[in-house]
Amino acid sequence: MVKRETPAFITDLQENEIFVFGSNLEGTHAGGAARLAHDNFGAIWGQGVGLQGSTYAIPTMHGGVEDIRPHVNEFIEFAKSRPDLEFLVTRIGCGIAGFQDYEIAPLFTDAAEVENICLPESFWEVINNQNK
Repeated sequence: MVKRETPAFITDLQENEIFVFGSNLEGTHAGGAARLAHDNFGAIWGQGVGLQGSTYAIPTMHGGVEDIRPHVNEFIEFAKSRPDLEFLVTRIGCGIAGFQDYEIAPLFTDAAEVENICLPESFWEVINNQNK
């Protein structure tokens, strides 16, 4: 498994890079990474899920980890269908939504094998530890 790591701070994107952030279902991108996505990378106010501009929204504010899982799975399948893009996953759910890396990172276990998905270092640590 090749460790493709998302930069800790993303201030600009290359043409083929997509900023993957945690959102709410309403698409109110008012704080955290969602605000950065809206202000800098084309996230659309009122759209809480999916590709928009140079971003991809994964809802994290509507319940527990099991409520987030289907959206992560949908994202992974989408990324597989778009090998022309590189997806930079942020620590979704680990800011305003209040989850910990050890709760969210396992949702991305299948993403570890997808060549165009980069994960935060903290997610890699969790994924690698669960595979030991």
